[in-house]
Amino acid sequence: MNILEAGAQILQEQLGLNVDTQTVQSALSALLGDGQGNIDIAALASQFAASGGLADMVNSWLGDGGNAPLSTDTVMDVLGRGNVNDFASRLGTDAGSAAGGLAEMIPGLIDQASSGGSLLESAGGGGGGSGGLVFIEAPAIEIRGALAANGGGGGGGSYYNG
Repeated sequence: MNILEAGAQILQEQLGLNVDTQTVQSALSALLGDGQGNIDIAALASQFAASGGLADMVNSWLGDGGNAPLSTDTVMDVLGRGNVNDFASRLGTDAGSAAGGLAEMIPGLIDQASSGGSLLESAGGGGGGSGGLVFIEAPAIEIRGALAANGGGGGGGSYYNG
């Protein structure tokens, strides 16, 4: 099962959707996708990490410990209210419910696709040809900088295996 399929399954369970899996996958791909029918999990993690003050939250998702919760307001702010509204419309639900489902799904997807802070291509996240790893470039440096500034590294992993 790739990341897109896993995300669709989680959302269907979270929201109790009465739509087919392909519709959920299509909506997820439109919201979080790379334009080629995949979820670019590295870009998604970078998008959240680059949004003011969320680096520690993303660190928890990438690390091997527990995942910090993601709020529906943060989902709306980072992904864009209009985009979440469009996503909800495609699924036949309201934006608040869709944002709630995404808030439950996103940390778990990033966590599943990472090991010790490295995003794994084999999890279906996309990316290219670096021994199964998907690299987070500049935002990862920001994450490391934020961790160093806060006196910690938690989880013992590094985000950029370059």
